[in-house]
Amino acid sequence: MKAAYIEKTGGPEVIKVDNIREAAPGQGEVRIRVHAVSVNPIDTYIRSGAIESGIQGRYILGCDASGIIESVGDGVQDYKVGDRVWCTNQGLQGRQGTFAELICIDEAWCYPLPDQVTFQAAAACALVGMTAHLGLFREARLQAGETILCIGGTGGVGSMVVQMAKASGARVLATAGSEEKHRRLLELGADVAINYKQSSIENSVLESAPKGVNVFWETRREPNFDQAVELLKPRGRMVLMAGRDARPIFPVGPFYVKECSLHGFVMFKATALEMKTAAEEINRWMASGKLQPNISLELPISDVAAAHRQQEAATLRSEGSLAGKIVLTFTQENQASQVAASPGNEGYES
Repeated sequence: MKAAYIEKTGGPEVIKVDNIREAAPGQGEVRIRVHAVSVNPIDTYIRSGAIESGIQGRYILGCDASGIIESVGDGVQDYKVGDRVWCTNQGLQGRQGTFAELICIDEAWCYPLPDQVTFQAAAACALVGMTAHLGLFREARLQAGETILCIGGTGGVGSMVVQMAKASGARVLATAGSEEKHRRLLELGADVAINYKQSSIENSVLESAPKGVNVFWETRREPNFDQAVELLKPRGRMVLMAGRDARPIFPVGPFYVKECSLHGFVMFKATALEMKTAAEEINRWMASGKLQPNISLELPISDVAAAHRQQEAATLRSEGSLAGKIVLTFTQENQASQVAASPGNEGYES
């Protein structure tokens, strides 16, 4: 089977796209023939060596995938051959990734894919959708009628936050840095779109929400705590999901006097049950059209190195035109390719 993998960390040039031996599903696992995957910033961090994958030797890239179940292992209860599915939280904590024609994953990390939803849409919404849902509802406990400010509302996670908050009945304010992205925020459902290059975020928010916001969602690599405390209502909640190396000054006094709370989290540490609960609602919203993928670029799997370069340019240097997710697809020709060796039960060949 064809797969995109690394055998050492480094720049995008270390990525190989080649045939490797396919794996057979083990106890409780399903084997998925992959149709689409998506690129996430964390993929580039693992490839570069900034984050450890937990795997020695050959590591298959990728967290997200969508496709069709081709076979099931012993003990699988919820899925059968032919089911359309999607998954995320792979390629992390010692699990192999998803950038392969065939992947074997525990059924606990697998979710049914509604017939109305394309493979590309599911892959694009997977990790970012899970992140948004966990942050909004497990952490911030956003309620209908509350007001949320999302910094960077057209990004991968931000676009999910805007749509999910709106779908749950909240009033949504969001920021973007260009006229094109400003228009995109309105298309995503934001009640108030703020172009921070043309107007002050603080002034714009307080004009629209004079008493402040209930939830402040921060996506920047350098969190702005002074800004958040100023704009939060009493007992407001701030959500952090970025800024791994940031060490900003924190306004302790104003924060605790206002009785605010701070919620930092990473999606890949959620339990299988927490993610299954989120997936059920994500599926309902995708099927109804309330949650749309924010796909900026679609490429064949052979262009994975170029995709990593574009993702890094956007994430690390705020360069390029990327304004959403990169989706990679396996062509029909690739799907038909086979490895002569029998798959056996040896797992991914190393």
